[in-house]
Amino acid sequence: MTHRLVLGRLLALLEPLRVLDAFCCIGGATTGYRRAFGNCHITGVDIQAQPDYPGDAFHQGDAIEYIRAHGHEYDFIHASPPCQGEGAPTKGTNRARNAAIGRTYPRLIAPTRAALEATGRPFVMENVPGSEVRKDLRLCGEQFGLAVLMHRYFELGGWTAPQPAHPKHRGYVRGWRHGVYRDGPYVAAYGEGGGKATVDEIRAAKGIDWSTDHLRLREALPPAYTQWIGAAFLASLAPALGVAA
Repeated sequence: MTHRLVLGRLLALLEPLRVLDAFCCIGGATTGYRRAFGNCHITGVDIQAQPDYPGDAFHQGDAIEYIRAHGHEYDFIHASPPCQGEGAPTKGTNRARNAAIGRTYPRLIAPTRAALEATGRPFVMENVPGSEVRKDLRLCGEQFGLAVLMHRYFELGGWTAPQPAHPKHRGYVRGWRHGVYRDGPYVAAYGEGGGKATVDEIRAAKGIDWSTDHLRLREALPPAYTQWIGAAFLASLAPALGVAA
């Protein structure tokens, strides 16, 4: 049986799948899961208003508190805690420097994990290299033919998926580095100036066409990442449902 037929039979059994996208931002993850799951209902939660959010419902509030109160009501949960307090640039001497100037960032991975695990539901938690998420999956834009690299790690709770091959990068990320300008097949979808990507370039590179918010576009996951994860999750259910892979 082909992979497409497997997914079709699984969807017939599961729909409508109730999905929670915590720390949803503009919904890059939401869009990918919708493409993978089909007829599902996706709720986004974020501490900030997200007028461009493309899901079925949106709740503005603390994502961890929402998971604690309502996570058990969903069939599948995705969480992308803000990375400012987690990645390598905020650790060690950089963290001390930030504290000295009064700039502090919350550490949200541990409390998010605890809230997710307490739900008893299958989940995905995503963050940047250097963070404390478990490195069950590593995804990169090159795996999906995107013009952005954006390496991200994914911790899987209650299910597993194989690590896809990581193709060799085809060249440089375009822009200035240490006073040298390099051209390349990828855009720098972070920061501003120095050859960093424009709004239109980020939209094209990530496959996000429903927002023009530069900051949120920079932060958003490419939908291709979670479309792959959603399909892998459905495939992981095949043995339990008696469907041939």
